[in-house]
Amino acid sequence: MHIAVDIGASSGRLVTGELKEGKLVIQEIHRFANGYQKQGEFNCWDIDHLEEQILSGLQKAKRQGITACTLGIDTWAVDYVLIGKDGERLRDVIAYRDSRTDGIMEQVWEAMSKNEIYRKTGIQFQPFNSLYQLASEEKEIISQTDKILLVPDYLNYRLTGKKLMEATNASTMQLLNPLNRTLDEELLNLAGVHTSQFAELVEPGTVIGSIREKLRDAYDLPECKVIAVGSHDTASAIAGVPASGENWAYLSSGTWSLLGTERKQPILDDSSLELNFTNEWGVDQTYRYLKNIIGMWIIQEIRRLYPVDYNYAEIVEEAIKADLKQPPTVHLNDVRFLKPDNMIEELQDYCRGTEQYVPKTIGELSFTVFHNLAVIYSEALIELQELTEEKLQTLHIVGGGAQNQILNQLTADYSGLQVIAGPTEATALGNLIVQMIAAGELASLDAGRQLIESSFPLRTFSPAGAEKGSAVYDSKS
Repeated sequence: MHIAVDIGASSGRLVTGELKEGKLVIQEIHRFANGYQKQGEFNCWDIDHLEEQILSGLQKAKRQGITACTLGIDTWAVDYVLIGKDGERLRDVIAYRDSRTDGIMEQVWEAMSKNEIYRKTGIQFQPFNSLYQLASEEKEIISQTDKILLVPDYLNYRLTGKKLMEATNASTMQLLNPLNRTLDEELLNLAGVHTSQFAELVEPGTVIGSIREKLRDAYDLPECKVIAVGSHDTASAIAGVPASGENWAYLSSGTWSLLGTERKQPILDDSSLELNFTNEWGVDQTYRYLKNIIGMWIIQEIRRLYPVDYNYAEIVEEAIKADLKQPPTVHLNDVRFLKPDNMIEELQDYCRGTEQYVPKTIGELSFTVFHNLAVIYSEALIELQELTEEKLQTLHIVGGGAQNQILNQLTADYSGLQVIAGPTEATALGNLIVQMIAAGELASLDAGRQLIESSFPLRTFSPAGAEKGSAVYDSKS
């Protein structure tokens, strides 16, 4: 038996996976809420809550008759925990959406150019990258820090007592060189930290160790071997893409939209920098060459703020019914949509300020978002083909957004590519197949992807109703 711990920005869950009659069968056994809130002057994650929920989920597994398992943890990227010399956490875990890094990225560029940082790391510039978070830290707390552990590495440490740094998540820090796969000393100096404050780098599939006996006894847990999976949730999601061969791209569609392709070598040239693509590390020493695009975060905020409560399926249905033959063009990647006080008002103000139709209903608002996301995806796919010099035929959409039939169809129409949607559980599946490879149940990543393809339903969307790359979609066509 294998258990994936998959924690996102708004929720987490434990999912079991096992082979039955040649199929991968999964079951969610525990789900819990997540989120950040103000703690003093910073927005922070409740990391103790996450740890307790993992243990609670494993207790449930034991009560269901699971006495032995492997376990892999994936979470979001870039956020970290500062560990003191006594092995304890020095303070709360600050969330990447906190404003403490405002202006820090630009300060770092004064000491080292964007081109040089990109040449060293290949990582997309985001103000919340660990490089800029660390550069914003007070020197006093860094001087007290023995180890800097990213969130999933910290949770692994709490379970096993072993401090390690998993490669796929570590790559997002913008501190590692993708060619020699080591920490860059000059960038560490800019961040005000040093090599000894980071744990040993390990690849997905590395066995970390067993859950500490003290925890097993206190919580009545299964015998559990913890394995380093693609601990960046996007790395696990891409490992779970049911693709084979060449000429395919992926879109991991959730709070963020991660659109790209899988490569054996990074692309570190100025064109790649200019178009803001990133070379994050993937499972099996691949590179996730992708662009980070705003995603369902906008819809999540619209749903939260809208005076009538709609679930996500109902929002999609309202969008399909919206009579918007010429939806407003909105540049959703504008920084104003990253963390506005009111997402609905921000969208409406943008449309009003650009003298376009102002969407009002939940259907109009959501269709406007879906239309503009599909346009952004189409543009990014064109850029991707130019940068890689490869012609794409298929786009695999995985994650929760794969259920959004109108966005899938719009993306097929605008891009001119065949879209294959599913599975929605790609992150948990990618997490599980890395465990299965480590356990000797699967021979390779390709074998794992073939297993996923044969085990879960997929849906195909073919281009229709709009010109390739069109920015105007007739919802009635």
